[in-house]
Amino acid sequence: MTPDTTIFDTLPPDALRARVLYEDPWLFVIDKPAGLAVHKAGKILDNLELYLPVLADAEGVPPKLAHRLDRDTAGCLVLGRTPWALKRMGQLFAGSQVEKTYWAVADGIPAEPAGVIDLPLLKREVPGSWTILPDPAGQPAVTEYRVLGTGGGRSWLELTPRTGRTHQLRVHCALIGCPLTGEPFYGPERRPFGNLHLLARTISFQLGQQYPAVAAVAEPPDHMRDALAGCGWDRLRME
Repeated sequence: MTPDTTIFDTLPPDALRARVLYEDPWLFVIDKPAGLAVHKAGKILDNLELYLPVLADAEGVPPKLAHRLDRDTAGCLVLGRTPWALKRMGQLFAGSQVEKTYWAVADGIPAEPAGVIDLPLLKREVPGSWTILPDPAGQPAVTEYRVLGTGGGRSWLELTPRTGRTHQLRVHCALIGCPLTGEPFYGPERRPFGNLHLLARTISFQLGQQYPAVAAVAEPPDHMRDALAGCGWDRLRME
């Protein structure tokens, strides 16, 4: 399939290499742009998998997704370069041996400067789509949060998921009265896609004792920077 030319404005094929945050013989960590789905789903045809041949090895084998990020989430995404690495990453994720932090800007300020959101989540089908709702019968879902700054009624949050449920961070923030800025589904009103203020900021793990420790950090995308700055983020001070 030939990618639709409209996606080249988001991720030109020759720009994918520039988005590599970490590389070794077993995997890549890339900085996925917001607005690009990681794989084909429903009516979404343009997706990251179409561009992975840019990172193919000498035999022409491209890396594969080791996990997923929402279409509108930017930041750290792991790609496995070998079948073993993909299997091992699956084991690490299943065993909660991958540390991830997210940055978000929320419309609202949590009542406490730090805390834990522990609310089970259930995926429920709705006509023509689905949604995620809090439900005691749902899967356990736990998110730690910390307020890094505030301004203009918004908060800059560091989010650490202790489980990996679909839309977990987005739903949990909305449930404490702090929907993420640009939220198209779980905020007080429907908004266009492509402006969600959520960044997979860091990821760290180790495939095994004999393998190098992996740590990657993604910079905030352009559409988040003004809002972050309004909450106290200073790019130069943090570099």
